[in-house]
Amino acid sequence: MFYTDELVKINKKFANGNILNKSSLEFALSSIKSKGWIDQVAYLVRALLIDHVFEDGNKRTAASIIIVYYTEFRVGFDSAKVAKVTRDITAKNINDISKIKRMIKNVVR
Repeated sequence: MFYTDELVKINKKFANGNILNKSSLEFALSSIKSKGWIDQVAYLVRALLIDHVFEDGNKRTAASIIIVYYTEFRVGFDSAKVAKVTRDITAKNINDISKIKRMIKNVVR
């Protein structure tokens, strides 16, 4: 499970780590406490890609979070599919957690 400081640290690999939408980040973090790991990923990805938690680097941060979880749970994934999923969620403005979850599940090899 992630905390704000860990997400900022990941974002700083790509951008400046400045949080623009703190309330969305807090909501996502509070929503994932009792959820399974794929739900946790979906809530965080939604906050990053739809609510634009950070000033910059939201897609790269979201992709990193997907990769971290899949690596931690030893699930093989296709990095090209991870990039495509983050672009598709953003481009289509998908905010439904169930749909985001299904899309994230499709990055498995």
